[in-house]
Amino acid sequence: MRSKGRSPNTERVYAGRLALYLNYCTQRRIEWSRPSFMALSGLQQWLVTTPLPARSRRSPTTAAPRYRSQGTANAVMTAVTDFLRFGALHGWVPAQTAGLLSEPKLLRYLPAGYDAGERGQWRQVQVSAFRFQVSEPGYEDLSPQQIRRMIADTPRARDCFLIALLAATGLRIGEALGLRQEDLHFLASSRSLGCPVEGPHLHVRRRTDNPNRALAKSRHSRCLPVTPDIVAFYTDYQHERNQVAAAAETGMVFVNLFRPPLGRAMTYPNAKSVFDRLARRAGHPARPHTLRHSAATHWLREGVDRDVVQKLLGHASPLSMDRYRHVDESETRAAVDRAQAWRENQ
Repeated sequence: MRSKGRSPNTERVYAGRLALYLNYCTQRRIEWSRPSFMALSGLQQWLVTTPLPARSRRSPTTAAPRYRSQGTANAVMTAVTDFLRFGALHGWVPAQTAGLLSEPKLLRYLPAGYDAGERGQWRQVQVSAFRFQVSEPGYEDLSPQQIRRMIADTPRARDCFLIALLAATGLRIGEALGLRQEDLHFLASSRSLGCPVEGPHLHVRRRTDNPNRALAKSRHSRCLPVTPDIVAFYTDYQHERNQVAAAAETGMVFVNLFRPPLGRAMTYPNAKSVFDRLARRAGHPARPHTLRHSAATHWLREGVDRDVVQKLLGHASPLSMDRYRHVDESETRAAVDRAQAWRENQ
């Protein structure tokens, strides 16, 4: 994962999933590098039929047991198959084991943009042999009113700026935590800084030396415009930050101001704690990616070109845009009303 430049957060997630697999093999005396088809199938079923340990549940131990979803099981199996394929490349895993991990599938319905070839010769693809069939998960987005209410209910200027920034720009949390003060060009003109971009904006740059290990997912830098509201939130945050002397020792934008180590760059766990408090206060899910998703959904509903939204979000593939377009009840009602008005005018 590290050689591909994946984020530390992704490394941690994969590490936890592989720990499940290795413990499963140890308990059943399975050689991890030579699992049989039945062993892998057994792991897949074990993931969804074994209750989660009590220590991983927030509810009391007397509550009904909880189980992993099929989607979570699929994510674990993806990590396991990637791990075994990686081992096969290095000679740690036999080729016949790697051959168990996929099976052919004929694509009856082609994804948007997929070229099946002139004779349909590429309709048959290799897919995971250990994957539950699950429906596409629903993606949550927040209304502008909900976002404004979250900001209004947040007493800390730093957290208000973080919420507003994510909601207005669609930044990933790793991109936000990796921002440095030199990336924020919030003046009307930044020519004195050697930057030709007009108007307030920020630069998203991938760095591998951030002290908090925050990492921008895309290897390509991009520039994002910001509104005067964002500049105002940042000004309030700067006033709050200036009250903590240790914060002046780092050039990172988001730093610890309320608990030790003061002045140190915020980490992923720090940000998670902030959003956990926000969710409890707001009474609805509040995650950094929810704000990113909300920004993309809002842009698309307002008619912003998909190519522009793709560039703002930093997606390499246009197919990644499909998940952001939701049709809500107001849009279906408007469509029916327009059709009714058209018929009445004929």
